[in-house]
Amino acid sequence: MTQDNPFKLALRRGQAQIGLWLAMAAPYTAELCANAGFDWLLLDGEHSPLDLRTALAQLQAIAPYRSHAVVRPPVGDAVLIKQLLDIGASTLLVPMVETEEQARHLVAATRYPPRGIRGVGAGIARASRWGYVGDYLARADDQVCLLLQIETKRGLDNLDAIMALDGVDGLFLGAADLSASLGYLGQPSHPAVLEAMADAIGRIRAAGKAPGVLTTDPAQARHFLDLGCLFVAVGVDTLLLAQATQALCATFKGGPAGLGGY
Repeated sequence: MTQDNPFKLALRRGQAQIGLWLAMAAPYTAELCANAGFDWLLLDGEHSPLDLRTALAQLQAIAPYRSHAVVRPPVGDAVLIKQLLDIGASTLLVPMVETEEQARHLVAATRYPPRGIRGVGAGIARASRWGYVGDYLARADDQVCLLLQIETKRGLDNLDAIMALDGVDGLFLGAADLSASLGYLGQPSHPAVLEAMADAIGRIRAAGKAPGVLTTDPAQARHFLDLGCLFVAVGVDTLLLAQATQALCATFKGGPAGLGGY
């Protein structure tokens, strides 16, 4: 029997989910991070060397743990989405969504006909345990959790239409790109950017959808949670390793310690 998507259920219940961003594209470190107990782990295919095979290996490494894998493809391509769903990803975070038309296409890409355009190959896919999950085709559509990234001014301008679509479960506000789009490149914590994000978070919650963000600043993360964010990534594996190794080296060799956040 197809299992319910626990991450999607938690968002629907309004339960905040705390996550960690994985940019190392390695199953060994993915399993290490899964052991920590985060609610979700983001496998980043947009800004890391993650590909389909390494995504599969990471999904397999995380599977025995309670952390839920969220996969970010590099682009909202229907063929790649089909492949990610077939290897067992059930929650996708798609970057750079700016229009209702884009969002509608992505919803269709995650659903089987007649509701969508996802190709039917479940019998040879890990997602159905190669056909052993007898009800997979009947229940797969409802188990997909689709999260869309709003990270440009155009995306903010079209937010109401995008989040009104059935099949869109959450909207992720990408502060880095959003700050650039709003004219504050490299300043994701600029007051104007934070104000725009706070306004969007309120609108997303009012529409009955789940807002999400990434920040490595603990105070800012708690602020976003207080505003109503339901999925918040509070760190990045590469930054954690870089900061720890630089600090350790500085302890013995001197020099500056610590890196900037995200």
